Amino acid sequence: MTLALRHRGPDAGAAWSDPEAGIALGHRRLAILDLSERGAQPMHSACGRYVVTFNGEIYNHLALRKELEERGIVHWRGTSDTETLLAGFAAWGVKATLNRAVGMFAFGLWDRAERRLTLVRDRFGEKPLYYGWVGHRARAAFVFGSELKALRAHHGFDNAIDRDVVALFLRFCYVPAPYSIYKDIFKLEPGSILTLDSADVERRACVIENYWRYEDVVVAGLANPVRDEREGLEKLEHALREAVAGQLMADFPLGAFLSGGVDSSSIVALMQAQSSRPVKTFTAGFDEAGFDEAPFAAAVARHLGTDHQEIRVSPAETLAVIPNLPTVYDEPFADSSQIPTYVICEIARQSVTVALSGDAGDELLGGYSRYLLGPRLGGALGWTPEGLRKMVGAGLLGVPIEGWNRLAHVSFLGRRFALLGDKVHKLAARLETVETVDDLYNSVVTQWGPDEVPALSTGCLPTKLDTVRIEHRIREAAHRMMLLDGVTYLPDDILAKVDRAAMAASLETRVPMLDHRVAEVAWQLPLSMKIRRGRSKWALRQILYRCVPAKLIERPKAGFNIPVGQWLRGPLRDWAEVLLAEDRLRDEGFLDPAPVRALWREHLAEKRDWTDRLWTVIMFQAWLAVQASEQILTQPNSKQFSEIF
Repeated sequence: MTLALRHRGPDAGAAWSDPEAGIALGHRRLAILDLSERGAQPMHSACGRYVVTFNGEIYNHLALRKELEERGIVHWRGTSDTETLLAGFAAWGVKATLNRAVGMFAFGLWDRAERRLTLVRDRFGEKPLYYGWVGHRARAAFVFGSELKALRAHHGFDNAIDRDVVALFLRFCYVPAPYSIYKDIFKLEPGSILTLDSADVERRACVIENYWRYEDVVVAGLANPVRDEREGLEKLEHALREAVAGQLMADFPLGAFLSGGVDSSSIVALMQAQSSRPVKTFTAGFDEAGFDEAPFAAAVARHLGTDHQEIRVSPAETLAVIPNLPTVYDEPFADSSQIPTYVICEIARQSVTVALSGDAGDELLGGYSRYLLGPRLGGALGWTPEGLRKMVGAGLLGVPIEGWNRLAHVSFLGRRFALLGDKVHKLAARLETVETVDDLYNSVVTQWGPDEVPALSTGCLPTKLDTVRIEHRIREAAHRMMLLDGVTYLPDDILAKVDRAAMAASLETRVPMLDHRVAEVAWQLPLSMKIRRGRSKWALRQILYRCVPAKLIERPKAGFNIPVGQWLRGPLRDWAEVLLAEDRLRDEGFLDPAPVRALWREHLAEKRDWTDRLWTVIMFQAWLAVQASEQILTQPNSKQFSEIF
């Protein structure tokens, strides 16, 4: 199981077991702090009660050490944050230690006195943690790990693919927590603690509770807003500076991803302000027109004086990544920005072991266009008759995507939008069914409606879009969207995408925006400090413009995109055709071939751009092919491998 995770920890590996108790812990190490054997894991507490296998970083562990030393704990064996965490558990208990800790983490803790296993995941879900049961009930085993490939390596693993989860994946482009693609295997949700003992294993039961809830932070922040803008900007900048300073902790070189956008430029600017040498920054440049942000990143890097590396990536090099995706992401995953993310992580790992990113600025500070357009359009939905909505939708669809894109340079609702045509067509298709702004949000964040999904499933599993009830507590629609994105899209898509891509290259990524103290300040800012005069992330821009001229930043938001839709009609067409073959779909029995083939024909004929829906199906099919033939991956010249990829 640990060998399956060698990429996450290439520096060392070890295991510990207690056969009498029926427990075994394994660990793969990516050495960041305390590179000596004193930092090796699984690690025992000094008191001997606890054993831990820990993945992540505790950024304030030196402050915790000082607090522990004041209690008389001074006999440190090494300098690792894992040892600090264990000492905290012994002195304060698990929950009290977690409340003090600032960091990203997932860990398994064995209490030798109570014979109890505790699993914990960080507040926002930066680090992954899967768990579940394998084997038949009489000989069931409870397993957990950072990736599904570790669980699949267990000799008792024969868990079936969950057809209902396949339907969820097609809707969201990712498998939403707490589900995994396999039956009886789950994701531990962010901010959660799971506990169980041997009796729980036999009953296939466990206890899960929250030690931190993002929803509580949101409600508390909105109830206690900052009244003075200057005070709000000062609080946000102070929190961000502290977060960046804490995440610069490492015994290895570190750097940052730089796209030249607001979020990454802000993080790099704060890094450079606190560094005595040029920060190493990385950008991947792509040749396709409209998809390359490298020149903007280079301009910001020159202004800040970073040690900047820009790697031009050809279409052939980008395409070569695609066959690796099912193995990297371990369960179906269809955010196509996974491709450039994987490329840039491989590039960065050649120079550094740790890279900071600007992720989460959109969710915390109002960056997505749906936060701006959704409330404006939602206000009109309530009084617009259904017939008129359908007529407007048909009219918008009547203009080809390329026609809308030609208008992208024109100001639209006070703002300019990249990829305008795709956004307009998505909106038009949804005008027929949505009635409120919350309906509109639900339709925007799903690719297929519940009744459209081509999965041959038997039921509809609930997700947080169904269970998080916030309308009565959060007045602004944009804030409701931001909260829902923070508990769904952020951990299950954005953070999963970056973690898997980075760790496949043995690169650790850190996200300063997700210091929980930054989130607390962000939610004290009124919506007017996030979205103003058609511009997103107003507060963050004011902080950034103290370091970088606005003219280097102000441009339409592009995202981290590549022209997958064009490639599906071109160099990827033959590969996709194999995966989408009608006989293949019918024989596998997971998807209904008819709607899939209809979309494929329309896409190839350029009647509609079905990139997003098709990519979910193709990524599932590619993943399924690898699961069925994992041995093929060791024989890259085999005929079967070439047929799949």
